[in-house]
Amino acid sequence: MRILISADMEGATGVTWPADVEPGTEQWQRCRAMFTSDVNAAVSGFFAGGATEVLVNEAHATMRNLLLERLDPRAAMLTGRHKELSMVEGVQRGDVDGVAFLGYHTGAGTEGVLAHTYLPNSVTGVWLDGEPASEGRLNAAVTAEYGSPVVLVTGDDRTCLDAAGYAPGARTVAVKTYVSRYAAVCRPPAATAAEIADAAQAAAAGARRTEPARRGPFTVEVEVDAAHLAGAAALVPGVDLAGERRVRYTAPTAFEMIRCFKVVTTVIANAVEERYG
Repeated sequence: MRILISADMEGATGVTWPADVEPGTEQWQRCRAMFTSDVNAAVSGFFAGGATEVLVNEAHATMRNLLLERLDPRAAMLTGRHKELSMVEGVQRGDVDGVAFLGYHTGAGTEGVLAHTYLPNSVTGVWLDGEPASEGRLNAAVTAEYGSPVVLVTGDDRTCLDAAGYAPGARTVAVKTYVSRYAAVCRPPAATAAEIADAAQAAAAGARRTEPARRGPFTVEVEVDAAHLAGAAALVPGVDLAGERRVRYTAPTAFEMIRCFKVVTTVIANAVEERYG
């Protein structure tokens, strides 16, 4: 049984504030340990449930946040940026039996701790085939295309509710309760680790490859907070303006959908000016 853990940081235990996840800050250094604790708990649970291989794919910012020296030695870690499928790199091997979204969060423009989609600001909403789309929903479409079901999702309570829409069969663990975008009622790592491990062990029972989904084409709409950002995104071939602050594109497969999304958000990020956005 091969498990892929896509490990993001905003939904990790104890994380509520931008500095908690911004590489190089004092708070980031502190929160890396709690992030690693969450991942180790999932690794432990999956092995207890019968996994034979667990690959942890770093999925936050520089993708160099987890403490390798503290990682459960039974797991392997894919660290670093510039990967073909970014947050779900590794699923395209075609041999992943189950996927876990660890430390995930809600999408841009919605309620949730550190809610966003790819960019911390500028993007105010994303829709996949007309449905509000978090990173979880976008990535789940990709994993389904390779026949790898999402079996576990952790994050705040709003993230768990979001997961019910794209992975209704997945186990969920709310490591914190949403209060505002920058505040949450948090439980200590010892408590969340135990719950994550139990959920991962139970989730292993659902880790079973399925027939690869063929649900394309996929239409994505991205709304931004300034008209010039939409104009910049529309320079990408195949991406069209769909309003003053919105762009739209259609991709034949989820593989192409997520890769185009990465290009669109990269262009948007580079069109933001320091003071005016």
